[in-house]
Amino acid sequence: MTQQFSERELDRSIEMAWEDRTPFEAIAYQFGISEQEVIGLMRAEMKLRSFKI
Repeated sequence: MTQQFSERELDRSIEMAWEDRTPFEAIAYQFGISEQEVIGLMRAEMKLRSFKI
């Protein structure tokens, strides 16, 4: 992934992914990243316990 996000964009994309009601397609549309890239961001930015939840 070569795209750089601001702290706000990073937080918002993770928040959207963590919510059950937001589909990954909406995140892809808004931020231009795939489901796998979102999961990678979540793994990198969140504590392991929070990610597993």
